[in-house]
Amino acid sequence: MQQKKLAVAIAAAYGIALAYAPSAQAQNAAALAIAAISDTAVSASAAAPVVAAAAAAASVSAAADTGQEGGAYAAAAAAGADASQVIASVTVSTRRRNETSQSVPTTMSVLDDKTLENNRVYRVQDLQQLLPSTTVNFVHARQLSFAVRGLGNNTASDGLEGSVGLYLDNVYLARPGMAAFDALDVQQLELLRGPQGTLFGKNTTAGVLNITTKQPTFRSENTASISVGQDNYVQGKAGISGAFSDTLAGRLSVYKTHEGGYITNLYNGNQVQGGDRAGVRAQLLWEPDSAFSVRLIADYNEEDSNNGTMVLYSVGPSGRWLTQAAAIGAKAIYNPAAYQVNQDNGSHVSVHQGGLSAEVNWKLANDYKFTAISAFRFWNFTPRNDDGLDVPVILNIGALARHRQFTQELRLATPQGGAVESVLGAYYYYQNLDNTNFSYNGALTDKFNGTPNGAWANLTSFADGHLRVNSYALFGQSIWHIDPQWDLSAGLRATYEDKRAYEVRYAPSGGAAVTDAALASRNARYGAFNSGDIKLNNLSPSGLLTLAYKADADVLGFVTLSHGEKSGGINLTVPGAAGISSLKIDNEKANNLELGVKSKLWERRAQINASVFANVVRGYQNNAYDPSTLSSYITNAGDVRSRGAELETSFLVAPGLTLGANGAFNDVRYLKYNNAPCPPEITATSCNLSGRAALVNAPRWTSSLSAQYARAVADGVEGYFNLNTSYRTEVFGTLDASKYAKIPAYSLTNLSAGARFKAGGAKWDVSLWAKNAFDKLYYTSLWNTSFGAYNAVIGTPRTVGLSARADF
Repeated sequence: MQQKKLAVAIAAAYGIALAYAPSAQAQNAAALAIAAISDTAVSASAAAPVVAAAAAAASVSAAADTGQEGGAYAAAAAAGADASQVIASVTVSTRRRNETSQSVPTTMSVLDDKTLENNRVYRVQDLQQLLPSTTVNFVHARQLSFAVRGLGNNTASDGLEGSVGLYLDNVYLARPGMAAFDALDVQQLELLRGPQGTLFGKNTTAGVLNITTKQPTFRSENTASISVGQDNYVQGKAGISGAFSDTLAGRLSVYKTHEGGYITNLYNGNQVQGGDRAGVRAQLLWEPDSAFSVRLIADYNEEDSNNGTMVLYSVGPSGRWLTQAAAIGAKAIYNPAAYQVNQDNGSHVSVHQGGLSAEVNWKLANDYKFTAISAFRFWNFTPRNDDGLDVPVILNIGALARHRQFTQELRLATPQGGAVESVLGAYYYYQNLDNTNFSYNGALTDKFNGTPNGAWANLTSFADGHLRVNSYALFGQSIWHIDPQWDLSAGLRATYEDKRAYEVRYAPSGGAAVTDAALASRNARYGAFNSGDIKLNNLSPSGLLTLAYKADADVLGFVTLSHGEKSGGINLTVPGAAGISSLKIDNEKANNLELGVKSKLWERRAQINASVFANVVRGYQNNAYDPSTLSSYITNAGDVRSRGAELETSFLVAPGLTLGANGAFNDVRYLKYNNAPCPPEITATSCNLSGRAALVNAPRWTSSLSAQYARAVADGVEGYFNLNTSYRTEVFGTLDASKYAKIPAYSLTNLSAGARFKAGGAKWDVSLWAKNAFDKLYYTSLWNTSFGAYNAVIGTPRTVGLSARADF
């Protein structure tokens, strides 16, 4: 209790200092002192009124300094208002220091744990419903990618990183599928849009998704929850946190999820596109004094599912896929709306992943801050993919991956509050990856594909790939506080990467002895291949220049010029018609111009952020399909331009009622792509997509509307209601931009209603919820298949469920 009173008193004192400090340096120091409350045991409810009053007092000072007398009176009135009557501030550390998201001159969206829970969003593929300008292309953990502003859909390449960087507690996740686990103990998610190379570990040209989990606490903090829903959905979560001593705290969190599946396999009557996921996360936090801390994290996640089950979406212009299926006696299902497949072997995914990390923060005697983050992670992925038929054509095909990585980051931050604040650092990344592409063919492979008798039937083929990466970077970013209103930020990063790889395909086994045309066909598709050593060295610079103007305490405008450059990669596949040169991919280079404004208006009961942007990407890296090998590979898909506008708003329209509206317009198209793969409706060796808005999964319009309402309905009981509806326009699902591969526009609505109350010594939250409440048929991804046909991952239908959570 004494600690709480002391901290609140300190906050009040520094709040006054923040309002009346005569210099920018003193104001910054006061703001830091307020932020330091988070390092004490003060609850949010105890500190929030003081912080709100301090912030309002700062508005009084700012308005008075600029002669805005009316604004001063409005701010003074706000100082006496309850903290619940203003839009809450959110703390982020994207510039490697704690500050509010509204004070950072970067276009970003922040989702806290409450928002994720209210919308029942616990899988990364559902984030696009809440985040503007974001698309998640999902088949299963290996074929998962993020795109921001239409850029970044390069799935299923083990030899290349994504254009959108993923970070978990400041640790880079090299494979997008490493984020394909249920949200566990997430504190908040931050999406930064545009090139983000100067302060994050790896260069990214499209954006960064930064995931922060809850730290151990020195006060007891325990929780348990259970959710049940349609299609045999069950999810349980539990967590405990508390102190071992005055200097050591720990946190343990676990979850397990079961989904029964929502697609019926007519071959055996099983429900598919579901399965089991489970995970555990253990942490230790050692704080011997206020200047030094060590956070250790160990986590493990696994998945055993039949995710990746795809339905036949389109048979293309010829319909030959259906003709060939009928010729071999297969009963093909061509009705996506029926949520049915007919597969004799079915699909299966096994994922095992985890890691260890240590973050050390040390505040030196001269107020410099040193940070060291060391991390090791592994990711093992094993699939089984069916051909979509109930007869033995291809029994199993796919690629398994074994990924290991080590990262080391060192940072030194100068004291805050000076005229210039800087962060300098060094970064090292090591990757060792092995994958195996495999195909087990059945007796009817030749008859279905129209190849000579015995050429492909009953063959087994394996190809091993290996990749080793050493990546080194030096980086720095500084903020020059020109005066209390103007800031100039500049950053630079130099990354050098050394990549070594090889790809070996062994001679096929099994099958009949063949000669002549059958032998030639077999060798062309499954013949032995050895790439030898493949070497790739990249120097990838990134830069940032941002000018920010604080019109007053609640309005920030900025203009940013940035250059992001993502290194090239190596395809771990056997080259087909594109030849051995297709194994190497050049750098992807982005030049971005952005103008933005962040504001809190209407006595801080409204938050309105807007931006316009233009990003030109040279050598855009994207996924292509080679019909000669029936496989995908990454290529430099020409030059791309992404330009548009974004708007994010939130309004506290009445006590307990908050409304939000987000929207984004994105005109993304190829500037130059002369040798693009052709769609099946065009008979040519290559096509020209220059000038066309034909990028994969890049909607022209995205939007979302939200509403949250809460009020006391009885003594000690609060009722609440949440609504979120999102919309996106139609997109091309594959690189060939076929009219047969368009994903239609769709909207999704999530609803939840519940009550919060105290009972039995615990705080309870019980809710009824509905995901995809109007049972919309939609698709998350398309994939090329043989004869110009396309398969699709069909989205989750309406799911109604009940959740109960206890905090004690």
